Amino acid sequence: MFNVAIDSKLRGCDLVKLAISDLVKDERVRERVSVIQTKTNRPVQFELTENTRETVLSWIKAPEMFACRFMFPSRFHDRPHISTRQYGRIVRDWVTAIGLEPSGYGTHSLRRTKAAEIYRKTGNLRAVQLLLGHTKVDSTVRYLGVELEDALSIAERIDI
Repeated sequence: MFNVAIDSKLRGCDLVKLAISDLVKDERVRERVSVIQTKTNRPVQFELTENTRETVLSWIKAPEMFACRFMFPSRFHDRPHISTRQYGRIVRDWVTAIGLEPSGYGTHSLRRTKAAEIYRKTGNLRAVQLLLGHTKVDSTVRYLGVELEDALSIAERIDI
């Protein structure tokens, strides 16, 4: 789950709803995936790294995943997948287990992680905007906590 969350940059509500068929075709984990975001009702694409693809393949072949439709099934029979609340508890437990203060991290931290790293390494706001599925670059600027003048200065240096 952690790997898929980081690679996909999806909001928690979209991550928990990922179906196995979203990530796997013909018993192979896709390198690139496209899903419709719940919040915007628009498609967003993401790439799964080799490590994530290997992890996903191992996970879906586990006995407890037999006949499951969703990547992260609920243990309750009346729910097909885990809830966003359960996802939040899992993230809190991960953060605590590695000795970090849980109040500083959450499910949205995982969404922001790879996007912030891409921006830090490339300065390419447009790429980050597309990867997050934002319709306005201003949203991406606010999301990353970038000062608008710095963002515009970087964007002017990028040839598209």
